[in-house]
Amino acid sequence: MTYTKKEYTMATAIVYASSTGNTELISKMIAKELGNIQTFDLAQSGIEEIVKNDKIILGVSTWGDGELQDDWKELWEDFKSIDFTNKTIALFGLGDQEGYPDTFLDAMGLVYEHLVQTDAKVIGQWAITEEYFHDESLAIENGSFVGLALDEDTQDDLTEERIVKWCDEIRNEIL
Repeated sequence: MTYTKKEYTMATAIVYASSTGNTELISKMIAKELGNIQTFDLAQSGIEEIVKNDKIILGVSTWGDGELQDDWKELWEDFKSIDFTNKTIALFGLGDQEGYPDTFLDAMGLVYEHLVQTDAKVIGQWAITEEYFHDESLAIENGSFVGLALDEDTQDDLTEERIVKWCDEIRNEIL
């Protein structure tokens, strides 16, 4: 089944999945920084908010050795069937670079890999890679992270500053 855009769209939505609450918290911080746009938990809304919106910020956390969070994993096949034509997508990812230095933010990289195979316009690359201390990541493309890179386990003191800077960079294209 292929999901296509419905007749109606909202300006921008943030869709995330969160097991511990960190990705939900970051979603709300980004929403507030961009002007209180709506956030949706993938576990509750499914892929509907992704389908019906033209501009979407996706929140993806990496679990274990580079795996998608459980809700993303459960809806992955549905996500892959969405028609991303004319959609603008920004990504943010959470990971633990100290505990999993070889797979830091790999889940964000997996989502990105799928999006670039579609007609989605992916924005919000994060070029500040030198502030991170991981070994490898599927979320790095051409020397930049494919979206905002966050580590609430070892660099939570930098999160707010990074969100403000990233939102300033994507604001004109995502709103």
